[in-house]
Amino acid sequence: MASLRKANAYSKRIVIPFTRVSKKRKKSFIKVVPPQKIVKFDMGNQKLVSDGKLPYRLSVVSTENIQIRHNALEACRQFINKKLDKELSGQYHFKIIPYPHHIQRENKMITGAGADRMQTGMQLSFGKSMGKAAIVKANKEIFYFDLPNPKAVVFARVVVNQVKSKLPNKIRIVEEKRE
Repeated sequence: MASLRKANAYSKRIVIPFTRVSKKRKKSFIKVVPPQKIVKFDMGNQKLVSDGKLPYRLSVVSTENIQIRHNALEACRQFINKKLDKELSGQYHFKIIPYPHHIQRENKMITGAGADRMQTGMQLSFGKSMGKAAIVKANKEIFYFDLPNPKAVVFARVVVNQVKSKLPNKIRIVEEKRE
C-alpha cells in the first residue's frame, strides 16, 4: 500500500524551490505534476471585510523556515473552516496565504528479505514526484482570520491551538484591531 512519508523527511531541510516543468520533453525531468489538494484559499465573507464590519485580525505566523505540504494545509483548512462556520455562521473571513509550488520527489527503495527487482541504488536517482509543498520563511503568515468581535477572536485562538499539531512548525499568533 502506498503511503506518505513522515513530514519531517522534508519539512526542515534547506530547500531550493523545485518547480520546473518544461514543454520540451528532453528538458523536463518531471513527467507528472501532482494535483493541488487545497480546494479553496479564501473562505467566509470577503464583503464584510471591505465594508469594515470585521475589525479584528488574527494571523498565524511561522517562527522558522519550513516546507508545509499541501495535504497538511488542506487538513488545517477543513478543520478551521468547519469550526468557524459552525460557531460564527458566515461572520468571518479566512484566508490561506502560501501556495504550494515546490514539487517533492522520492527515490523509492524497498528493503527487507523479499525486496526484489526494484532498486537501482543511486543510479538514476532523481525520483518521482509525490506531492507539493509551500516554502514558508520565518515570520511570514500561513493564514489569517478577519473576525467581528473579541469573543470570536478567543474562539479562533482555541481553534488554532487545536490545529497546531497538523502543522510541521512552531507558530505564533498575532492579533490586531483595525479601525
